Formats: sequence, structure tokens, C-alpha cells
Amino acid sequence: MRILIAVLLATASFLSPLRSMAASDDVESTIKAVNVDQLTLTLDDGKTYSVPEEFNFDGLESGVKVVVFYTEVDGKRVVNDLEVVQ
Repeated sequence: MRILIAVLLATASFLSPLRSMAASDDVESTIKAVNVDQLTLTLDDGKTYSVPEEFNFDGLESGVKVVVFYTEVDGKRVVNDLEVVQ
């Protein structure tokens, strides 16, 4: 049993740096372009953010100021949440 626990702890410590590669972040910016077909938003900082298939694009258009909460996965910024700034 001790060997099993030791192996699990060693595996967890080995894989823990991979978690930091998928860190969440946020950005406040203005929408430059919305692409419903490709499920992406481009902000005025020039970066493109992917959104999930069930994402609601209602009210999002060029010129709308937003706060985007995202996670970087394999070099792509994936939107977790989005808030329109009033």
C-alpha cells in the first residue's frame, strides 16, 4: 500500500507543472470582430478568442466593450466567461 501511495504522489508531483500551463486570465477590451461560423471573437488588442459551441452571441458586435475571462490551452485562448461593460 505504501508503494502505491508513493507512486501516486510521485506521479502527481511530476504532472503538477502541466496545470500551470492552463492558467486562467482576463482582459478588458473592445470587440473588433465577431465570427459566429468559426466561433471566435477578435478584440482590439488583435488577439482572437475561441468560444464554446453553446456560446450566446446576442448583443455582441464590433465596438462593444467587454471583459473576457479565458484559459490558454495549447496556445489558443478559450473563453470561460464574458461580461459586457456598461
